Amino acid sequence: MIIRDLTNTDILKIARSGSVALIPVGSIEQHGPHLPISTDSDIVSHIARQVSEKNGFLLLPTLQYGVSFEHHPFFNLSLSSPTLEKILIELCVSLSKNHVDTVIILNGHHGNLDALKKLPGKVSKKTGVKQHILVYSYWHFMREEFDHAGFVETSIMLAISDKVQMNKAEKGFIPGNLSKAELSRLGKKANRSFIAVTKNGVWGDPTTATAKDGKMILKEIITNLVKASQTCLTGTGRKIHQ
Repeated sequence: MIIRDLTNTDILKIARSGSVALIPVGSIEQHGPHLPISTDSDIVSHIARQVSEKNGFLLLPTLQYGVSFEHHPFFNLSLSSPTLEKILIELCVSLSKNHVDTVIILNGHHGNLDALKKLPGKVSKKTGVKQHILVYSYWHFMREEFDHAGFVETSIMLAISDKVQMNKAEKGFIPGNLSKAELSRLGKKANRSFIAVTKNGVWGDPTTATAKDGKMILKEIITNLVKASQTCLTGTGRKIHQ
């Protein structure tokens, strides 16, 4: 149920019936020469809508901005981690005042993790509000290795968007057979300056991406997220994925 399409009367009736709110969080940042800067927000919005429809959740508007400073000097519109955290805390408090006591936050951008990782506890500690808050990052629900503007993201975007410019797609940084230690070192470096590691803003190889692959990846993610959210809400699954 898309909350922005509902009337006040409808929302209050649904909220009092023990509803679950789903908040997608994305980013606005460079995604190589071939993907739109809205890629993270587009992907997480699509996944969130599918999950909310299948589980009957109240779908809130996507937070389009995230923590993307690491992509400088390439384009990004960024919030600081404390700002994003504060926005989400206040949204959770507002939902609680409207009788929504269960919230799922679905993350679509790696740079948002610091703002999200302690959010459930902070809502209670800072505000006294008691809510059941789950935090998921969608890439933990697929077998494919996650990338940035590489095969996975490009395939998904080909499946859901007409904004992909495949004629401009080019290979970026390919981890290859790097050791875990070296990959961890480069990952930390990329968190400070993504361009210093990737050069062109791409982590992975988008040149072989297809819409067919994107549809299969999406199906896997959505199926696993639907199941995980159901089991977590009934107390039989893991409580947080980051």
